[in-house]
Amino acid sequence: MAEHNDIEEQDDELYEHYSFKAGKGQEPLRVDKFLMNFIENATRNKIQQAARNGNIWVNGTAVKSNYRVKAEDEVKVLFEHPPYEYLLTPENIPLDIVYEDDELLVVNKPAGMVVHPGHGNYSGTLINALVYHFEHLPKNSNERPGLVHRIDKDTSGLLVIAKTEQAMTHLARQFFDKTSEREYVALVWGNIEEEEGTVEGHIGRHPKNRLQMAVFEDGTHGKEAVTHYKVLERLGYVTLVSCKLETGRTHQIRVHMKHIGHTLFNDERYGGEKILKGTTFTKYKQFVDNCFKTLPRQALHAKTLGFEHPVTGKFMSFDSPLPEDMVACIEKWRNYARHMEL
Repeated sequence: MAEHNDIEEQDDELYEHYSFKAGKGQEPLRVDKFLMNFIENATRNKIQQAARNGNIWVNGTAVKSNYRVKAEDEVKVLFEHPPYEYLLTPENIPLDIVYEDDELLVVNKPAGMVVHPGHGNYSGTLINALVYHFEHLPKNSNERPGLVHRIDKDTSGLLVIAKTEQAMTHLARQFFDKTSEREYVALVWGNIEEEEGTVEGHIGRHPKNRLQMAVFEDGTHGKEAVTHYKVLERLGYVTLVSCKLETGRTHQIRVHMKHIGHTLFNDERYGGEKILKGTTFTKYKQFVDNCFKTLPRQALHAKTLGFEHPVTGKFMSFDSPLPEDMVACIEKWRNYARHMEL
């Protein structure tokens, strides 16, 4: 009967790692399948093991993996250790520091590096590197040292890091007030007809696939999001664009560009790793596959970053060159587009 212990009785030994509430329209679904939709990097095997160990609870009771989640059930994953993201291990990982003073630093993050620890990524993150290189970094509202904003794991480019409490408060306020400036360069599928435009549409979690974000045009779900885009170069079946963020929502550019029919090139999570435009020739398929191999991630780079210095008040602007994998992929498309025109 041990599996029916109340959570309260076990509070001194169990820590909550995840908590989800099933929606009103939830059809009965096995709890292991339900959790697969919510937890990034989780495997069915790991979830079933957690259930066997009595770590999955629904409405205050431990359940087996074949329990069927119903509308408004509260599903929690509890372990005997605190979440790993609170156990920050300093790691001697080199940082590409573009600028540094007593208040802040600007780093150029490579693609493939996770910004902060989380499920499945507890080491090798930017924060592991920061706490090794810098002592006493201020924590943000999520208890993350130095972090003012984030970019996705497979997005490369610039991030500002706060070194003092004053800098953290001041910089976070600029991002909140939308006075910071951020420009990204993206390679997207399709030929964008307009030279420039603006995408507006609230962004929130996708109702069916919890690892994706989605646009809610009616404004009833998610948070306001605004992206301004401008065509830099037309390359046949793909377009190189500059995107300026007015807001900073999770996956904003990836979701907004997909919403207007121009998914980011090789963005696996949003379907950009398939051939979305072009011919049916085998040669073309081979060409695109080579491009995917050259750039094995979504084609997105945080190129410029601008903000007001928290102490001097001076506006500072930084620019980072496109990384080699993006440059090589764009060059391939350039050559292809030239041959198309002949």
